[in-house]
Amino acid sequence: MKALIIHESLFGNTRAVAEAVKRGLTRSRPDAVDLLRSDEAPGVIPEEVSLLILGGPTHAFSMTRPSTRTDAEAKGAKEHVRLGIREWVDAVVPRPELPVVTFDTRVKVRLMPGSAAKSAARALRARGFRRVEQGETFWVEDTDGPLRTGELERAEGWGHELGARSDLRPGAPAGR
Repeated sequence: MKALIIHESLFGNTRAVAEAVKRGLTRSRPDAVDLLRSDEAPGVIPEEVSLLILGGPTHAFSMTRPSTRTDAEAKGAKEHVRLGIREWVDAVVPRPELPVVTFDTRVKVRLMPGSAAKSAARALRARGFRRVEQGETFWVEDTDGPLRTGELERAEGWGHELGARSDLRPGAPAGR
């Protein structure tokens, strides 16, 4: 069994969350866990991957677009992403029975709708992935961060929980 975490990060916050999720996942699932940027992720998910975790920042109520990434770069984004999770989802060859869990980072603003995790889960289902679950949101203080206190610890704990879940193992029935 192997897990693959694909992330998109512009200011480094989502990358830090993905790394924390990997640490937690490795504690409960000591098999291989790979972590890749969305613009380095394969268009065909290798057969040995038995769990996919996909995360990105929430921009303009959803996954990033080229225009929102350009705006982030103008605001000092540290990482330059050529292909975000939106474009990756549009291009990936679906594996219908592969368990997939999404996550996002976003600024906590009262009554502000939108979630990259929710949008990604919806897009993955539309592409033909049937075992998709919208996961967690991890909160940042402002567009460029930092992550709120305790979010990395929460991400690591969430990764550990994901690794321990029997319904995310190969051959397990869909649903939670």
